[in-house]
Amino acid sequence: MHDEPDPGVPRSAAGPRAESLWAGRLIVGIAILVFAFTLRTAVTSLVPLLTRVAADLGFGPTTIGFVAMMPTVMFGLAGFVSPPLTRRFGLERVALGAVIATGVGIAARAGSGSAAMLLVWSGLALGGMGIGNIIIPPLVKRYFGDRIALLSTAYITCVQLGTAVPAALAVPVAEAHGWRISLGMWALIPAIAVLPWISVVRARHRHDLADHTALPHGRVRGVWRSPLAWGLTVMFGMTALVTYALFAWLPVLLIDAGGSERLGGNMIALFAALGFAGTLVAPSICARFRNPFGFALVFAALLVVGMVGFLVAPLAAPYLWILLLGLGPTTFPMALTLINLRTRTDEESAALSGFTQGTGYLLACSGPVLFGVLNEMTGSWAWSMGFLFAAVGALVAGAAVACRPGYLTVRA
Repeated sequence: MHDEPDPGVPRSAAGPRAESLWAGRLIVGIAILVFAFTLRTAVTSLVPLLTRVAADLGFGPTTIGFVAMMPTVMFGLAGFVSPPLTRRFGLERVALGAVIATGVGIAARAGSGSAAMLLVWSGLALGGMGIGNIIIPPLVKRYFGDRIALLSTAYITCVQLGTAVPAALAVPVAEAHGWRISLGMWALIPAIAVLPWISVVRARHRHDLADHTALPHGRVRGVWRSPLAWGLTVMFGMTALVTYALFAWLPVLLIDAGGSERLGGNMIALFAALGFAGTLVAPSICARFRNPFGFALVFAALLVVGMVGFLVAPLAAPYLWILLLGLGPTTFPMALTLINLRTRTDEESAALSGFTQGTGYLLACSGPVLFGVLNEMTGSWAWSMGFLFAAVGALVAGAAVACRPGYLTVRA
C-alpha cells in the first residue's frame, strides 16, 4: 500500500524547508513511544486495587461501576474533542497538553481523599490518555508516513506494555508501600514524556515560521457519511466491547464454575499478555496485503471458539481457551493501522481516528454492563456470551468494509 510522495512530511512541509523537521524524527519517535506507554496506565494500575481503594475512601459498588465505565466513556468523548483541538492548536501542542493532563491527573488521583476527587482526577488523566489515543495515529502519519507499519508496531507495543506492567505491579507495590504510591508512581512516565514533547513543539513552531507557504489546517468534513469510517468504527468498537467485557467478567465466570481466584487472575494476566503477539504482526499484515479481511476473519473465529470453550467447559482447558481469546483481539491493532493506511493526509488520519475511536469506544461502553445484566437477569452465562457472539458478528461485517482497498473519501 503506497501513499503520496514524501508521506512523512505534511503536504505543506515538503521540500528543503522540511529538512530540519525530518532530522528531528528520532525525538518525535521517542516522544510518541513514551506517551504511548502511558495510554492505559491510569486504567490498569487502578483496577486491581479498586476493592482496597474503595474500603479506604468509603465508597461502594455503584462508584466502582462508575470507575469501571470511565475509561471507555472518556476515550469516546476524546474522539470528538480531539479533531477541533488539533485544528486550532496543531497535533504537537495538543499532544503536549494531553501528556501534562495525564501526568497531573495520575499524580493528583493518588492523593484523593474522597470518591468524588478520585473520579475528578481520574477523569483528567483518562481525558489526556483518550486524546493521546486519537492523535498518535495522525502523528505517525505526519512524521513516519514511510514507516507506518514499523511505527504502528512500536507504539501499539508500548500501549500493550503500559497495559500489562501496571496491572502486574499494582498489588505488590500497594502491599509494600500503600495504594497511593502504587497509583501515583505512574505519573513519572508522562513527566518523562514532557521534555521530548516540548522539543517537538518548538521544532514544529520554528518549521511553521520558516515555511511561509504552509497551508492552514483544513477541516475534513463528512467522515460520518463514509462507509469506510463506519466499517472501521464497528471493527474497532466491537473488538473493544468484547475485550473489555471479557476482561471484567472472565474471572467471575471461572470462579462461578468452581475455579480459584488465582486462576481467574492468571487468565486475565495471560489474556493481556497475549495482546503482544497480535501487536507484532497486525501492522505488517495490513501493510503487506491489499485486503487483509481474511486475517480479520481468522481472528474473529478464534474469539468465537475461545468463548464457546469458556461457556461449555470453562475448566476443561482454560489455558487453551485463553490462548484463543488472547489472539482474537488482534483486530484492534489492525484497525488502528488501517486508520493511516486508508487515508492520504495527516488531517484525514486525525479525522478518521477521532470518529473511529470516539464512536467505537462509546459503543464499547455497553460491553461490561450488558454482559453482567444479562447474567443477572437469566442466571446463566449463555445469554451473556450470546451477546458477545453477536458483537463478533458485527466485528466481521465492519472488517469486511474497513479492509477493502481504497482511501477515505470526504470533503476537505
